[in-house]
Amino acid sequence: MLLFPVLSRRLFIALLLLAAPMFAQPAPHPAKENFHLFLLIGQSNMAGRGTVTPDDKVPHPRVVMLNKAGEWVPAVDPMHFDKPIAGVGLGRTFGLAVAKATPGITVGLIPCAVGGSPIDTWKPGVRYDATKTHPWDDALIRAERALQAGTLKGILWHQGESDSTPELSPSYEAKLHELIARLRATLGTPNVPFIAGQMGRFADAPWNEHRVRVDQAQHDLPKKVAKTAYVSAEGLNHKGDKVHFDADAYRTLGQRYADAYLALMRAK
Repeated sequence: MLLFPVLSRRLFIALLLLAAPMFAQPAPHPAKENFHLFLLIGQSNMAGRGTVTPDDKVPHPRVVMLNKAGEWVPAVDPMHFDKPIAGVGLGRTFGLAVAKATPGITVGLIPCAVGGSPIDTWKPGVRYDATKTHPWDDALIRAERALQAGTLKGILWHQGESDSTPELSPSYEAKLHELIARLRATLGTPNVPFIAGQMGRFADAPWNEHRVRVDQAQHDLPKKVAKTAYVSAEGLNHKGDKVHFDADAYRTLGQRYADAYLALMRAK
């Protein structure tokens, strides 16, 4: 007489287990025009190398990211997957700030940074041997997938350390301008904002003339390329290696990127 109730309970538990992954996903995406997408590209300081804390794992219902498998999941750190040492970066704080300032939209972050990648590797068909990846091609595949669900609203760029050499720094500005034009043309977004962040300028790690030249190219973007912004990294600390920001610095940098983006939107 008890067989049926026992089977029913077992069936009920089985169905709950099958359904569990659905409950772990973020809320359903809004209409395409309200799903605001941001492409996160560059090298390791975009990917993030900060120490992850429990607070960095707390999801927000309106801030999601495209994971390595191409699935929309809650945006928690580490967001990037370029190297096993990926940690806290600027992207999550940026997304939280934009979501807070823009009620009614969902922020979709598309992490695509590749640690160590020079700007020359961000071209079609170019392979970056250090990570055995194609930074440009891989990013475009992910961006096109994301654009099926939402609308591209911004491109965040943090890169330059690998180009701060005597051989590469003189041509950096021309390459940066060309990258912006190519991204906008390829993605069909001629007016999408492009925001570049300053490399770490730490008191115990003086810059040489080549890093100064790369920084100047980024600093001058708003004067030379429409709908661009430059984010200062002044006053931020490194994690001990004189190259990568610490976790608090990444969070501050993310807020600065958000402030720059929102200022561009207000100007528009």
